[in-house]
Amino acid sequence: MTHKTVEFWCELQCPDCATALEDVRALREQFGDGVEIVLRHFPLPKHAHAFAAAQAAEEAFAQGRGWEYVEAVLARTEELGRKGEKFLVQVADELGLDAEEMDTALIDGRHILTVDADQAEGKAIGIKGTPTYVVAGTRLDGGESQAGLRDRIVELLA
Repeated sequence: MTHKTVEFWCELQCPDCATALEDVRALREQFGDGVEIVLRHFPLPKHAHAFAAAQAAEEAFAQGRGWEYVEAVLARTEELGRKGEKFLVQVADELGLDAEEMDTALIDGRHILTVDADQAEGKAIGIKGTPTYVVAGTRLDGGESQAGLRDRIVELLA
């Protein structure tokens, strides 16, 4: 089986991205190691803490628990909206990550370039909202409706 990639363009303060995790989990279950799901960041200006959350996710990946962290934050988008960066450090602590290092990463901005690069690439390929998937060179926009998206992804992976 050839290795395939699904880019999951996501914003961690976006409730629609939280819903999209069901599709991401289903794809992982169906394809296992045959498909790599890559998180790409597309923080939207309307969400004040999305940019910091993207940086925090990168730090969680650096600490080896990225997807777990992403799922935990997406499960609580309203709380992120209310508490901001304190919440991002709190989730790191809850998951047993190095919360102090998470806090430092948010202060020193070590992951800003990664997030900026994703955002620039997203704009360049026409992404306007989240969630969006890029599979086999095809962009699938889930910002309006996620109906039928998983089936379409599976078709493109086949």
